[in-house]
Amino acid sequence: MKKFSVKTIVAIGIGAALFFVLGRFVAIPSPVPNVNICVQYGLLAFMSVVYGPIAGALIGFIGHALIDFSFGWGIWWSWVIASAVFGLLVGLAAKVLKMNEAEMGKKGLIKFNIGQLVSHVICWGAVAPVLDILMYNEPIEKLFAQGLASGISNAVTTAIVGSLLCVAYAATKTKAGSLTKE
Repeated sequence: MKKFSVKTIVAIGIGAALFFVLGRFVAIPSPVPNVNICVQYGLLAFMSVVYGPIAGALIGFIGHALIDFSFGWGIWWSWVIASAVFGLLVGLAAKVLKMNEAEMGKKGLIKFNIGQLVSHVICWGAVAPVLDILMYNEPIEKLFAQGLASGISNAVTTAIVGSLLCVAYAATKTKAGSLTKE
């Protein structure tokens, strides 16, 4: 079993806290009931790329559970699980697409956005609605409307916020050969 480094554990705590703050206080209401336009998924995607799929899953799970808990209506476990699955999938996509091996140029951003888009489609088009049906017996039409609205808005905000975070982070990394003497 792989052990987490102190750095990864701290990242999970800070990531979950930031996910909570962004989801609770920076959420923009959408025309679809119980759906907000959320910027926290850009942060989650970035943290998943940097710290891996397990860290991403924990950040999404803890952060989303805290958001739901703070609103007082109870924790909506189907969507909490979907957020965790999103963090997991983006982290796995980062490994498969080898995002950390390349500089975050055009190719890296395209890979990042393909990974996050596919992950959003899976989470908000399948995981959240199916779990809502199984766990809460919710009406199908409502669930897929919410999933579609969430998936589209989350993919757009992730493309913007997540891409900006990845580019900024990549700019702080030492480039191969940049420390050699000319």
